[in-house]
Amino acid sequence: MATSLSTSLILIVFSLIISNLFSYSSSSTLKGPLNEGSSLSAENPDRVLISPSGIFSAGFYPVGDNAYSFAIWFNEPSCFNSCTVVWMANRDTPVNGRGSKLSLHKTSNLVLTDAGVSVTIWETNTFSVSSSSLYLYDTGNLALITIKERVILWQSFDLPTDTLLPLQLFTRDSLLVSSRSSTNYSSGFYKLSFDVSNILRLVYDGFDVSSSFWPDPWLLDREAGRSSYNSSRIAMLDSFAVDYGNLLQRRLTLDFDGNLRLYSRANESSTWEISWQIISQPCKIHGVCGPNSICSYNPGFGRKCSCLPGYKMKNLADWTLGCETEDKVSCDMNEATFLQFSHVEMYGYDFGYFLNYTLDMCEDVCLRRCDCRGFILKYVFQNHPENVPYCFPKTQMLNGYDSPSFRGDLYLKVPKTSHSDNSSIKQLSLDCPDGAVKQLERRYDKSDGSLLQKFLFAFASIIGIIEILATIFVRFLLIRSKEKSDQDYILAGTGFKRFSYSELKKATRDFSEEIGRGAAGTVYKGVLDGQRVAAIKRLNDASQGETEFLAEVSTVGKINHMNLIEMYGYCAEGKHRLLVYEYMEHGSLAENLSSKELDWRKRLEIAVGTAKGLAYLHEECLEWVLHCDVKPENILLDDDYRPKVSDFGLSRLLSRADPRNSFSRIRGTRGYIAPEWIFNMPITSKVDVYSYGMVALEMVTGKSPSLMGGQDSETGEELKHKRLVEWVNEKRNGASTKSWVKEIVDPIMGADYDAEKMENLIGVALKCVAEGKDSRPTMSQVVKMILQDEYDHWQ
Repeated sequence: MATSLSTSLILIVFSLIISNLFSYSSSSTLKGPLNEGSSLSAENPDRVLISPSGIFSAGFYPVGDNAYSFAIWFNEPSCFNSCTVVWMANRDTPVNGRGSKLSLHKTSNLVLTDAGVSVTIWETNTFSVSSSSLYLYDTGNLALITIKERVILWQSFDLPTDTLLPLQLFTRDSLLVSSRSSTNYSSGFYKLSFDVSNILRLVYDGFDVSSSFWPDPWLLDREAGRSSYNSSRIAMLDSFAVDYGNLLQRRLTLDFDGNLRLYSRANESSTWEISWQIISQPCKIHGVCGPNSICSYNPGFGRKCSCLPGYKMKNLADWTLGCETEDKVSCDMNEATFLQFSHVEMYGYDFGYFLNYTLDMCEDVCLRRCDCRGFILKYVFQNHPENVPYCFPKTQMLNGYDSPSFRGDLYLKVPKTSHSDNSSIKQLSLDCPDGAVKQLERRYDKSDGSLLQKFLFAFASIIGIIEILATIFVRFLLIRSKEKSDQDYILAGTGFKRFSYSELKKATRDFSEEIGRGAAGTVYKGVLDGQRVAAIKRLNDASQGETEFLAEVSTVGKINHMNLIEMYGYCAEGKHRLLVYEYMEHGSLAENLSSKELDWRKRLEIAVGTAKGLAYLHEECLEWVLHCDVKPENILLDDDYRPKVSDFGLSRLLSRADPRNSFSRIRGTRGYIAPEWIFNMPITSKVDVYSYGMVALEMVTGKSPSLMGGQDSETGEELKHKRLVEWVNEKRNGASTKSWVKEIVDPIMGADYDAEKMENLIGVALKCVAEGKDSRPTMSQVVKMILQDEYDHWQ
């Protein structure tokens, strides 16, 4: 509820429709425009532009000793150098107070120059042959407009600093950046913008690290109540401020402490009231206390930062710099121990996570790595109301906060020599400073109470037990309800259903009819309700949590293309992870390569269709997907021998199950993997292009790469690849006539084939299997080359 409320309120700035404020297009009288050839000088800061109603001023604003920035601020009431600034042109490069000017050139370029260094500090980079003027409107918008055509050449509303005003749009390219402090207007550490998925996010961008902290980064977008930005890139107007009215001034400001707040005040009032803020718990804002520190919050006393034991404050005037170590921890496992902090979280910067790890196991993981600074051991509900321990070893101690609601503990690695007692773990309190009154622990002998007291005590105990059981039962119902809502979301978003394990076991007759097997799992034929035949894949190693699995299934399920296998549904029950796909009558390409049914036309259509499917995965679908195992077994054929690529989502579905899995581990099938896997090079979509090239060569020649030649003891897999490629190249380059095509074409196709099209397909395949990935085409280029649209370009 609270999340959806903050989601709705974040759009308030886009709909603060105030009747006494008008946009620049209104017919209100304009005061003091700056015309071409005129300027404002820092030596005369009292000469400013004033909006028609006197609400805003624009001019040189003092930001330090003899330092000025060109800015816009609220003019009423009179503020005299302690005004509310809403925009700055040169916040990070103030100009000298002597001789610096803002000039509007005859070319309609607005330029800010610093006399102290004789350079241009800031400019609008605008040009117009028509005359123009600079206007300040009652909306707070500073606009450079052509006088005759009324064309806006530039406006401050397009380039906000840390504040949005009513009627100011916030688009995909907009960015709010906080100030450094309450008295330092330069760019700070916090940013508000839309990310690459068009989700509005708050980000901490520090000196060494960067992290998103709103919406809660561990939540899926739908769980955080966030949705993708609309395609028009103009914000939707769907909410009003909680104190909506036409007699209030408002601003939405990203403050220096990282919180986004809506401020309101009555006209001519000097006091701003906070109407709303995006984060109610300030310790959840990343970076507020800097590295190696813990943030704690008390509603009565506010936020407090504390250094971890063995650390001291780096700069006594700036907590954002955090704390630095006093005692260096040795890499020797026997020289380190751990201190425990209950209910303390350090978010992010894990080198992995480990499921169902005990405290001793987690300590061992951290002690074996010199760069491990400590770990978080917390408990997570997963599929059932039992506590599941997760271990998160840390390479950095950042974003620490103390919260009684956090279901875990921090264990800080420290030198044994700095702690005198023999206990390997120490409990330290963050809430009891030196000099605090401590309660004495005393034992009192009490006389036996009356029978009535005993009866009341027994009765209260029974009531308490009933309440506990009721609470557990309600919590169980809530968890079941959340699982049901997740199912409904997947069903609504993708159109397929969730099966129970017993349903699929019945559909496959206890998994009796195996039709395929691979590294990721085994495929069985099954008959669903309604007599629909399906291929049901049981994954071998998908041990991730249900929430993560559902997120991946949702992503894969949204991928829809005529040359990609269709998913009907899934099963995520206990440890079982199964995927339900459409059944392909003619099986895989591997099963049909030796069949006479695959003439040259069908093989060419299979090559084109497969390329189109891979091109969609690489370049067109919303989520960038690498297949990583393109081979004939993963190209399925329907009743008309049309190809559909399968298993394209298993790379995503399996990669998060084990934190130690990554693309540095070789994936794919012997005979089809690219050289990048062997030589541990960066993995891109070109690995799929290479595998596709090998499949295309196999379709034309009928020869399997894995059976072509012997295995070299030094180069191993790569030599097998090159044997088939070298054989084709030798035939192609050594022949003086077109007869080489006939020599390598699969005899099963017979003599009735189009030699030019086969030659074209071989040429494309050879380009796909180039040793250097940069020499290979993209899959969309492959499609065009096979169809001969751009083949001449690649010759």
